Amino acid sequence: MIWQQAWVIARRDLIRELRSGEVLWITIPFGAVGMLLIPLAVGTDAPLLARIGPGMFWVVVLLFGILVSVRRTAIETPEQRDHLALLGIDPAARFAGRVMASGALLLAFELVVGIAAVALYDAALTDGWWLVAIVPTVALGLALLGTLAGSIAAATGVGTVLVPLLVAPLAVPLLLAASQALEGLQQGRSILTAVLLMALVVCVAAIAGVLAARPLQETR
Repeated sequence: MIWQQAWVIARRDLIRELRSGEVLWITIPFGAVGMLLIPLAVGTDAPLLARIGPGMFWVVVLLFGILVSVRRTAIETPEQRDHLALLGIDPAARFAGRVMASGALLLAFELVVGIAAVALYDAALTDGWWLVAIVPTVALGLALLGTLAGSIAAATGVGTVLVPLLVAPLAVPLLLAASQALEGLQQGRSILTAVLLMALVVCVAAIAGVLAARPLQETR
C-alpha cells in the first residue's frame, strides 16, 4: 500500500516536470555548459583535465542536484500537503515518492553531464561497469538528502532558501566517496571502501527520512 502511494506521488511530480520542463530543458543544459566552462578556464592540458575531471563532475552534480531538490520542495504548497494528509497518504509514502521523482531526474542529469564529462575530459576508466552502481547511488543519495532537507525546511517554516545550506554539508561524505571511486577507477585501484561509504550514507538518509516523515508532518 505504501509503495502504491509512493508511486502515485512520484508519478505526479514527474508529470509536473514533463509539463514545466525546468530540469530537462534548463537545469541539464546548464550543467553541461558548466562542464564545458571548466576546460576553458584551466586550458587544454589533457593530463590535468583527466585528473580533475571526476571531482569537477561531482561538484557540478552537487550544485545542480541541489537545484532539483529545491524545486521539488518549492512546487508543493502547504495546501497541497494538507490535502494529501486528508486523503490519508502516508507521510513515509509521500517522502518515498518525492525521493523517487527527484532520483529519476538526478539520474537523467548525471547521465547527460557524464557524457559531456567523458567527451571533454578524456576520462579513461578501468572497470567502468562500476558506474552502473555509483551513478544511481549518488542520485538516490542526493534525492534522499534533498527531500529530507526540504521536509525540514517546510516543517519549520523557513522556506526553501536554507535547503542548499542543509544539503551541501550532508552530501560531503557522499560526494567525497563518489570522487574517490571515480579516481580509483582511473588509477585501477579498489573502490570497495568508497562504494560502501556511499551505500552507508544512502541507508542512513533513507532511515532518517522515513522515521522523520510523520513527526515533520505533525509539526506543521
